[in-house]
Amino acid sequence: MAKVDIREPPIIDFAPFYGPECTAKETLVKELRQACQEFGFFQLVNHAIPSGLQDSILRQSKELFGLPSEIKEKYSKDIGGFNRGYERLRAQNFEKRTKGDLKEGFYLGKNLPLDDPYVVARKFGQGPNKYPEELSDPAEFQNVVEDYHAALTSLAIGILQLLARTLGLEEDTFSNFCQHPVAVLRLLHYPPQDPDASELERGIGAHTDFGSITILLQDTTGGLQVWNNLSSQWADVTPVPGAYVVNLGNMMMRWTNDRYLSNLHRVINKSGKERFSVPFFFSGNPDYPIRCLPGCEDARDGAKYPLVTVGEWMAGRYADTYGTSDKQAIGELRKEPVAGMFAK
Repeated sequence: MAKVDIREPPIIDFAPFYGPECTAKETLVKELRQACQEFGFFQLVNHAIPSGLQDSILRQSKELFGLPSEIKEKYSKDIGGFNRGYERLRAQNFEKRTKGDLKEGFYLGKNLPLDDPYVVARKFGQGPNKYPEELSDPAEFQNVVEDYHAALTSLAIGILQLLARTLGLEEDTFSNFCQHPVAVLRLLHYPPQDPDASELERGIGAHTDFGSITILLQDTTGGLQVWNNLSSQWADVTPVPGAYVVNLGNMMMRWTNDRYLSNLHRVINKSGKERFSVPFFFSGNPDYPIRCLPGCEDARDGAKYPLVTVGEWMAGRYADTYGTSDKQAIGELRKEPVAGMFAK
């Protein structure tokens, strides 16, 4: 009887990216290509993000979610029109089989002033952040968030440079896509799951992500699972200290004409402990046109998908998730930009 393959997504050493052209860098490109085709997921180590900065963002997140509910609700993402701020417990319900996903969150992004041209034009996912004043050191919270967002933006750009190479393209292929991007940072808190909870209880239900790539920092609690298409089973993504879990979103799958995979994933926290994670959703410039990448056309049918801008694509996915038409979603977007709907 053949052994069932329940491999986890691979762990990939990113260190060669920062060095000169060499065999190690070519090996890195090959490993990324295989991971994108088989899993759409991988863990990245030696990525140059300081461990102290990772510790700081997790520490700030823990303090934030420790605030009383009435204080967190003051910073609700539904207030102010920019989809930044607090999302209450069980606000999302991806599998629609329970009363909601067992998590709470806080949306952040690049902190843009109200007179920024992209904010004035109500471009998708652009706007100011909310920084709770009730934290022990609000200024430190803001500094850590903004430093972390800048560092992850740089890492995302580096990953995209290598992804271009995996497709036989120049490293700068995605340069314009990365200008003034929709880049959502989300702090997440998963309370301990009740031991007597239904077997359908989820920290986050099974879903795929909307955008190009997601870069996730998770604590040591565990609970993240990825669908293994080879074995048709859920594979645990074991936490690796300091590593980032990286996955491709639906936009990248479409962009590559389905050559690369945007995979199902979920969180089930049966540890009996709190779980904290910090996903970073990089979706690119809202005006950028997404069309089939060179070399990804099907030999017989060419490109499977028509051209769409990042903003149109994200608005449409929001509409699918919340049961409204694309036209309605885009109309609402002009009043209240929404980004980064998914979680880890």
